[in-house]
Amino acid sequence: MVSIKHILLVEDDIMIASGLVYALEHEGYSVVHTKNVHDTYAVIQTNQFDLAILDMQMPDGNGFDISHRLSKVKSTSIIFLTVVDDEDKIVKAFDDGAADYITKPFRLRELLARVKRTLNASSEDGKNEVLTLGNVNIDVTAGKVMIGINVVELTALEYRLLLIFATNKSILLTRNQILENIWDSGENFVEDNTLTVYIKRLREKLGAAVKIETVRGIGYRAD
Repeated sequence: MVSIKHILLVEDDIMIASGLVYALEHEGYSVVHTKNVHDTYAVIQTNQFDLAILDMQMPDGNGFDISHRLSKVKSTSIIFLTVVDDEDKIVKAFDDGAADYITKPFRLRELLARVKRTLNASSEDGKNEVLTLGNVNIDVTAGKVMIGINVVELTALEYRLLLIFATNKSILLTRNQILENIWDSGENFVEDNTLTVYIKRLREKLGAAVKIETVRGIGYRAD
């Protein structure tokens, strides 16, 4: 796993939400939870998500209101949650571009399986995309890193580290989050001190093209 997947959970039932947040974070996802449409709009303005799990009925609106706002962000897949097993609502959900739909009560393992399937499908759809970070372009298919017309030679671990930053642009990542998602050529997890060394090497090779900010005591953020 190279990138940390970011999930938006919109659910006003605190018991359901707390269980889902715990389960999703246990699976290695980064989760932001909101309880209403108003707060969700504010979160969407300042964050990017790979997947949104939306409760259909909210105190100040519904899941369709949020999905319409998220439809402007093609990289965000949608899974709807609802207590209503209504055929018309299901059809509307898929017409609106939903990736999946599940009714309450649901089995947690089933929902986690659907989350994984949806995220894998969206990764396959975007596997030929060129990622950008600052003034660096990353051709994921070719495995090339470019600054302008110049190719930057990176080691395998440096490249994986750059991909993590590129797929989590402007997001503060803890050292543990990075360490859990990076490994060396022998598939051994990288030690904390080694991460510091590789961050330094990446900064030296990329120069001013990318800003890798150290947030003391927490981790790193790259732009």
